[in-house]
Amino acid sequence: MIPVPSGVRVWLAVGKTDMRRGMNGLALQIQETLGRDPFAGDLFVFRGARGDLVKILWHDGLGLSLYAKRLERGRFVWPSASDGSVAISAAQLAYMLDGIDWRNPVHTFRPQRAG
Repeated sequence: MIPVPSGVRVWLAVGKTDMRRGMNGLALQIQETLGRDPFAGDLFVFRGARGDLVKILWHDGLGLSLYAKRLERGRFVWPSASDGSVAISAAQLAYMLDGIDWRNPVHTFRPQRAG
């Protein structure tokens, strides 16, 4: 798991990203397409066309890190917008990386009824 500090902003780069890109190509995409600073300490998440692979770019203050995760089955839930970015919380990112629908996670327990 990525050691995400509290208060860090997480941005999903909506649309499809060429997953052959490395750190420099993704950092350039953050600057040119999203209009953000890739060295500001935010997490930037990219998804490919197939939907089973995400890459995360993060500058921790010392250097740039690139993380990748591929799901064995299923696809990562992704916003339907075609361009731009969507902000999510670190908790929602954790759900997404576990293959859970981060937009509407459901509790697996039933509350006890009084009576």
